[in-house]
Amino acid sequence: MAEVVSLSGIGVCAGIAAGPLLRIADVPALPPPAAAADPEAEVARATAALAEVVADLERRAGRAGDETVAEVLRAEALMAGDEALLDGVREHVEDGADAVHAVDRAFGAYREVFEAAGGYLAERVADLDDLRNRAVAVLLGLPMPGVPQPGHPYVLAAKDLAPADTADLDPALVLALVTEAGGPTSHTAILARALGLPAVVACPGVLDVAEGTLVLVDGASGRVDAGIDEAAAEAARQGASEVVAAAAAFTGPGRTSDGYEVKLLANVGSVKNVPAADEVNAEGIGLFRTELLFLDRGQEPGHDEQVAAYRDVFAAMAGRRVVIRTLDAGADKPLPFLNQEGEPNPALGIRGLRIARQRPQVLATQLAAIAEARSQTGADVWVMAPMVSTLAEATTFAAAVRDAGLPKAGVMIEVPAAALRAADLLQVVDFLSIGTNDLSQYAFAADRMCGALADLLDPWQPALLQLIGICGAAGRATGKPVGVCGEAASDPGLAPILVGLGVTSLSMSPRAIPPVRAALAGRTADDCRRLAELAVAAPDATEARKLVA
Repeated sequence: MAEVVSLSGIGVCAGIAAGPLLRIADVPALPPPAAAADPEAEVARATAALAEVVADLERRAGRAGDETVAEVLRAEALMAGDEALLDGVREHVEDGADAVHAVDRAFGAYREVFEAAGGYLAERVADLDDLRNRAVAVLLGLPMPGVPQPGHPYVLAAKDLAPADTADLDPALVLALVTEAGGPTSHTAILARALGLPAVVACPGVLDVAEGTLVLVDGASGRVDAGIDEAAAEAARQGASEVVAAAAAFTGPGRTSDGYEVKLLANVGSVKNVPAADEVNAEGIGLFRTELLFLDRGQEPGHDEQVAAYRDVFAAMAGRRVVIRTLDAGADKPLPFLNQEGEPNPALGIRGLRIARQRPQVLATQLAAIAEARSQTGADVWVMAPMVSTLAEATTFAAAVRDAGLPKAGVMIEVPAAALRAADLLQVVDFLSIGTNDLSQYAFAADRMCGALADLLDPWQPALLQLIGICGAAGRATGKPVGVCGEAASDPGLAPILVGLGVTSLSMSPRAIPPVRAALAGRTADDCRRLAELAVAAPDATEARKLVA
């Protein structure tokens, strides 16, 4: 038997899977440069190739089963259709390049700018590379890069997954995802959770594993064992099936084994996501992302269009709680009609509720539309604002919500300043919802899209848990709900710790609800509190996991 090689990364979606490892197809090689005999024809070829890439991405977005996947694909399509990119292609053709080399050089220039900018833009380099590769493939008459289609189940490995790679990914064939780069909030991590696939990111050495090698992936611990035998693979598959079956056996509301109730809610982007929430008996919606209605538009959606979109979701939830987030734009979700260009650091700029400082009517229109949709359905609607930092912001937002005729006003805790003053915020709002992705980013001064800092963004970091505990204690003291709607809520191992810290609801991708429900059902409320104390007292995330396990 060959020696088993154990690799270590960051587990971002719990679960065990075993199968042969396959990699994303190689990037198409460029042919030797050729002079452009007919510059206009070369520009036309390049323009047509980019248009085909855009059309392909939009088709994939349209048939994506998950709205998160669709959103990411639409954003990538916008980059491929950018007029400035086309201008760059024309300039390179005018300098004598043929279409394929003009496209390559235009993307190369963008790549240098993005890398020099750092932060969020630097993390978009992988998207640029993916777009370049797709356009080059079209120009060379080759298939666009994508995931393998071997006709049998396998573990997919890659440097990092581009959004388009995952659009047609079949969870019945792809058993798990392992990437060499990425972090807990990378596209790979978010999409793995949306698809319910075990996943490990930031795993050095995975691309050195020979194709076809049997590997075991543990999406909770981040361990990848390469070179296992068929008996070990079958044992892993059997164990994974038993875990899934055990999770499915738990039904009904979320609660600990001694009856302490914890609402299990779903994150959605539109009414298309509601059936998936119903399939797993979600108790409501803990995060309705309204920004999906605003993306890819030159002007904001009007009052009536917003009413229709919100009403569809409210009606589909049939009286269950719907926590709707007001527009969360800026930073990694810039909107053209907001004219936000030129911010030196968008992650620390005008985003979330701060948009109301410059464009108060955007918030006023949205609140009026939410109120109208609620009045038409009688839904249990709670409204929360993203990116709240101070008591004054919370007070002003709560007043605006109530002036619109809406009964429940809350704020998201994404900034450490807000977490530290959670007790003050709960004097003026009805609930808190913790966005762990951004709270990690700001607490550790680590860009959430930077794979090199993935360890700092681990939701098991004790400092992050301590901030969550401050919010939970404030909720207990005031008798008001405190939820988590960030990616941490979908981790079955972490769920009991969050409950032990005082969290009263967990909102996640629908696929994550059954294993989280089962994890809570296996612990008492006292167990949860004891485990929370251990995790917070740990020196780091790795040790926190060990102590809890």
